[in-house]
Amino acid sequence: MANQPLHVKGVGLTDLGRKRTTNEDAFYVDDKLGLYVVADGMGGHAAGEVASQEAVETIYGMVKRGLATLSPLTDPLSEVGGQAACRLMESAIQGATYMVFSMAELDRGKHGMGTTISALLVSGSFAVTAQVGDSRIYRTHAGQTEQLTEDHTLIAWQLKQGLITPQEAQKSPHRNVITRAVGNRDYVQVDTAIVALSARDRFLLCSDGLHGYLQTSDIAPVIELGADRAVERFIELANSRGGKDNITAILVEID
Repeated sequence: MANQPLHVKGVGLTDLGRKRTTNEDAFYVDDKLGLYVVADGMGGHAAGEVASQEAVETIYGMVKRGLATLSPLTDPLSEVGGQAACRLMESAIQGATYMVFSMAELDRGKHGMGTTISALLVSGSFAVTAQVGDSRIYRTHAGQTEQLTEDHTLIAWQLKQGLITPQEAQKSPHRNVITRAVGNRDYVQVDTAIVALSARDRFLLCSDGLHGYLQTSDIAPVIELGADRAVERFIELANSRGGKDNITAILVEID
């Protein structure tokens, strides 16, 4: 099955939420390229909105140019091909990092602006995930959901090191402290991984305005609604549970 052509469909939606006056999230969906990106901007005074949109556009441009030199990833996966695909995603996000940082240097009113990035590149029989910050990518298959990305937050680091318990994390005053972002410096470490694809895989990319209100067990039943209805339902759920932040969801269906 891995060598049979897979059909890919992505649907994205963003919402202001119930508390914010501006939407600093941005997203990108391109089934032809196989590229899907969620960005959650930060910085205030519209700077977060600028950072997320600029990052998404830069990533799109660099991936589009880079794909012209890459072959689709096929099974069995070659080490060279996998490394090249990961490098492309890393380079695109580094390019976005430098672009956002440079814009902030030119406009001191936007100093410190940045954005999270969760990106998925579907290529042949595989997908590449790329991660900076605390937006997330989940995969659901046969009713089972797993989180593919790691949050780059102080809380996640403390939990990983065993410094706090999950119960303490829920009440921590540092819940919103992000340890990696695109644009607040001129370089960022990007986490990448390669995922083998199967028919009926479903990928959810979302900002923390959604996953902050979700249990992992909530995801699979909503995905069964189909991509178009599912992204609407995810936003409805986040708003009904508080809607304190902007909410963005992309659902990618592999068939």
